[in-house]
Amino acid sequence: MIESQITIKLTSDQALVLSDWLEKLQMTDLSRVIDDPAVWSPIHRIAGTLDKALPELFAADCAQRLEAARQRLRSC
Repeated sequence: MIESQITIKLTSDQALVLSDWLEKLQMTDLSRVIDDPAVWSPIHRIAGTLDKALPELFAADCAQRLEAARQRLRSC
């Protein structure tokens, strides 16, 4: 069976904030949160895609950009 693909569209602010959250999630003890190992596959796929799409993750002022994105999203 060939699986279809799903496209998710995010703003750059949403992508940056989600990428940061996914990184933190992956660095915690996820056995408390994720009870099915199959969930790792999409988590890694999304995180990897965001890493490739967001050059600002590697900018010297990434923390400031991330905080600005969070503020903009909170005000929506």
